[in-house]
This record gives sequence, C-alpha cells and structure tokens, in this order.
Amino acid sequence: MKALEHNIFKIINQAAQNLNVAAYVVGGFVRDFYLQRGTPSDIDITVVGSGIELAQEVANLLKGKPKIQVFKTYGTAMLKYKDLQIEFVGARKESYRENSRNPSVSTGTLQDDLHRRDFTINAMAFSLNTTDYGALLDPFNGQKDLVDQIIKTPLNPDVTFSDDPLRMLRAIRFASQLHFTIEPETLLAITRNAERIAIITAERIVTELNKIMLSDQPSIGLHLLEETGLLKLILPELTALKGVDDIDGETHKDNFYHTLEVVDNIAQNTDCLWLRWAALLHDIGKTPTKRFDTKIGWTFHNHEFVGSKMVFKIFKRLKMPLNETVKYVQKMVMMHARPIAIVGEVTDSAVRRLVFDANEDIDDLMTLCDADITTKNNTKYLHYRQNFQIVRKKIVEVEERDKVRNFQPPISGELIMETFNISPSKEIGIIKEAIKEAILDGIIPNEFEASYQLMIEKGKELGLQRS
Repeated sequence: MKALEHNIFKIINQAAQNLNVAAYVVGGFVRDFYLQRGTPSDIDITVVGSGIELAQEVANLLKGKPKIQVFKTYGTAMLKYKDLQIEFVGARKESYRENSRNPSVSTGTLQDDLHRRDFTINAMAFSLNTTDYGALLDPFNGQKDLVDQIIKTPLNPDVTFSDDPLRMLRAIRFASQLHFTIEPETLLAITRNAERIAIITAERIVTELNKIMLSDQPSIGLHLLEETGLLKLILPELTALKGVDDIDGETHKDNFYHTLEVVDNIAQNTDCLWLRWAALLHDIGKTPTKRFDTKIGWTFHNHEFVGSKMVFKIFKRLKMPLNETVKYVQKMVMMHARPIAIVGEVTDSAVRRLVFDANEDIDDLMTLCDADITTKNNTKYLHYRQNFQIVRKKIVEVEERDKVRNFQPPISGELIMETFNISPSKEIGIIKEAIKEAILDGIIPNEFEASYQLMIEKGKELGLQRS
C-alpha cells in the first residue's frame, strides 16, 4: 500500500510480531494520506498493549538503536527516525472530570481508542499487522466525511466538547485549514459548550489560534469563533468592534468585519504570524475611542495609541511572548495609519520620519497599510491605491538618498565629549537630538561634515568650548 511504503512501517510490523501485539497507524497520518497533503513527519502508532514496549522493540530493530523518549505518566514513548517523529501509545479508554481536560485512562481496544478521538476524520487507522496489513479501519465513516468535507465528532458532540473543550478550537482550526464545513449539530454543540473553554490553559488556546491565523484564509476560523461565542470569551476586544452605530443618519463601517478582511488581505501577502496578529489587532483601539462629533461625524482619535497599549494587555493575558514580538505588534498597531496620513502631502520630511520610526519594519508596515484598504467603492479604492503607490515610491527615493532606515547618527557621543572636553552629560543628548532632527527635517544631509558643523554650532549655543 502506497501510504505505508516507508520502511519504518515494516519495522513496526516486525516489532509488533515479536511482541505478539497488534499495531496501527492512526489519526492525522491517515487523514492526510486521503487528503493527499503529503507524508506527515509526525506519525502516531496505537498498539493494543504497551506503547512503551513497542517503541523499545522498534528502536532495537533500527540501525544505531535510537534512544526513545518515555512519558510514563501518559504511557507513551517517542523516537526519531530519519525525518520522522513517531509516537507510540497503548490503546485506551478515557473518562473525564468536569473541571479538567486531563482524562483518567485505562487499557482498551482499538475500537475504544478510536471512540475517544475528536473527529471522524481523525478516527481512522491503517493496520500494521501481517494478517491485514494496510487495511483501513473506519468505524465512523471518516473517509466519507473527508470526501464530503465535513467536520463532526464520532460520538455525542456535547460529551466530546465538554470532556475536552480544546476540541472546539480544533474543530474550528481544521475547518479553517481545510476549508471544511462543521456539521450543524457539532457547530451547535460548540456554541452550547463555549463557556467550557475556561478550563483550557492560555498557552493551548493560543496554539490553536496561531494555527487558525496561519491558514490561507483566517477569516473562516475567525467567523466561526465569533459565531459560536468563543471569540468573545478569548478576545472580547475584537468582538467589541462588531456593529454599526447610527446617529442622525451618520454611520461608520463595521470594524469587526473590516478587520477580518484586513487579516485575509495580509494572509495573501505574508506568512509572518505576527504581522497577521498585527492585522487582527490593528483597530482594537477604535471601540474605546469612538466618539460622535456633530460637525464631522464619527471619530476614533488616538485609536492607534490606545490599541498599542491594549496589545500588551492581550499578550500578557494570553501568555503570549512579551519580548520583541509584542513590541513588534505594538509598533505595527501604533503606526498602521501613518503612511495613509501622509498621502495628502508626501513631503520628504514626513517620509524620512516614517522610515526612521518604522526602521527595519517599514516594509511590513507598508504591507499592513496596503491590506487595510478594504473599501468596496471602486473609485475610492483606485484612488487610495494610487496615492499609496506614491508613498511607496517616495519611500524608495528618500531611503536611497538619505539612508535613514536603521539610522546611525553621524556624530557619536564620544566625539562630542572629546570635542568639547566634557564628561557624560545632558548636553550630549541635546546635541545628538538636534542633529537627528535636522537630518529628518532635511535641514542637513545625513553626512558627517554637515553634522559636525551643526555639532559645533549647537555646542556654542549651550556654552561649550572646543578643546
């Protein structure tokens, strides 16, 4: 059988014979074979017996006898062979407590093991046993659901999701990744059990969110998260954007659906997870800053600044990276309106400051701003795009001439101290800031000689004497 042509499966077959146990390839490997998604690097083996013992026997049969990693608590073992990572587990039954997704486990049959799987498309197995090698075991018609592109649970979905609420996010993640439809009763069960997500750790929630964000059309998953009530529980700042207010006939766009469009636009142009997150969160500051002005209508003043502060709180709450990653997303959210703001009068000074502030992230910022154009008015769309291209062209011109990206001041603090024979002091910062501002304003070129002369002039103003 083509699915099992890799020699590792013959070795597992031999090891199972040696131990007189039955072994099967289960889960994602089988699913992805029928979806023709290529050979997965992760392979799950279920054995009616001890998964740890089978792993040890397989390792003994392999050249070099690779070490196995044993997880006694879960009765599992893992080994790496060439480009594969293979996990072995004994077939089991599971029962759950209400306040935990960690089950009580007991020995079971293959049928028991497939019953505990999350979805029918993951509840299939290939036999690795000599008597029926390569045979498909599919008790829940998962193969048909693959053909019909349906996500549904093998058993009662309320029990499935209440037992392990993470499966609700997995259902939506698979729907987003595979462009499958969640079967109606399964989808209703997610809505009914949404509150159960509270027992899942933030780290596991974010792992699934990231996979949704990395799908080629993230809005599929995001729509489903909103529809089922999960998004309000996980990212209430995002669902708060939903809806359109109307005062005296003055309305604004629905910023939630606009955001989903922006995320999809970004997904067409980059695989960068954190730029996709920046797109998701770019307008979250609009809800707390929304005001109605009788003269100009709806305003969202300072929403970029407020949104960037909210980003940090979200990352902290969801236990996401609080290092350079969050700073990057905050920067993108803070600056996402800047390129559009300078469209009216694209001065060299404005562009220099934009490139200086964005620094090495200027290209990502421009990609985000481009994705932010979602108007359905074709005339407006073409106008925005044309103006945006003017800004892009100007950035290239200014950067080639003035080199302010990754800006390094032509005059160092050490040279200032040496020139004026002074110790570290506030005057050094004042002089360096004056040189930087003069370069960004175009008063002097980004060159040493011009900067040196300004240093001398500024030093005199501060009462400093050349040594």
